[in-house]
Amino acid sequence: MIHVNRGATSLGVFSEEEVREGLRTGRFVPTDIWWREGMANWQPLSLFPELGAVAPAAPPPQTGASATPEVAASRTGLPWDHRQERGFSNAFVETLVIVLTKPGEAFTVMKREGGLGEPLIYALIGGCLGGIVSVLFSLGLQSVGLFANRHDAFAAMTGMGGSAAFIVLVPLFIIIGLFIGSAIVHLCLMIVGGANHSFETTFRVIAFSQGSTGPLQMIPVCGGLIAGVWALVCNCIGLARAHETDTGRAVVAVFLPLIVCCGGVLLIAFMFGGLAAWSTSQH
Repeated sequence: MIHVNRGATSLGVFSEEEVREGLRTGRFVPTDIWWREGMANWQPLSLFPELGAVAPAAPPPQTGASATPEVAASRTGLPWDHRQERGFSNAFVETLVIVLTKPGEAFTVMKREGGLGEPLIYALIGGCLGGIVSVLFSLGLQSVGLFANRHDAFAAMTGMGGSAAFIVLVPLFIIIGLFIGSAIVHLCLMIVGGANHSFETTFRVIAFSQGSTGPLQMIPVCGGLIAGVWALVCNCIGLARAHETDTGRAVVAVFLPLIVCCGGVLLIAFMFGGLAAWSTSQH
């Protein structure tokens, strides 16, 4: 039998299958620690191997404060980082679920380094899945009567052509958006003094957030809005956990580009309004 703890709190004693099922369903997280008879130390569940059945025994006490910080400091990675053992589809779904439902825990175990390729692939899969399916759903609605008269036939053909072009180009849009967006957010995080790690850490947070919230676009009503809002939430939590900074700095870094853009638009609008009023007064 296997003893499972979360920090210094015991979650109980479980069989191998119960532990595996708990990891699949989210009952346990990779940072939970486990012990069985014959082991010298506790280990994180991310290192959970294929075990044989063992007789229950009393676990050794956790030695002071060293056990929990040591595990907490070990970033074992998201399920996506272990897809060779878990399987491609299972790793994607498990990562998506933990990021959407438990972003704090997800970005606590996320590796800060390891290359840009793996998070980029994850973001491409999630983003393409959500974007392409939502476009196909829109085309399906058009085909069943959205364009009801002949005058709309040309508009329908134009819309279908634009949708097809979008489907082809969506991976390129995702890649460009990820790199530009991550660079802007990392710069803002540096400005507010919260960038305690490299650009790669910021990129990984943005990529896993976008890849996990992308499928939310498939929700028929307001799917894009829901995906966008939850991506901002995940970005804020992820930056705070990954860069080990306070949440306030992370929130400012995420929303600062939006504030600047909105302020710029308002400033331009006021300028044009002032010019129009001045021009009117001259006549």
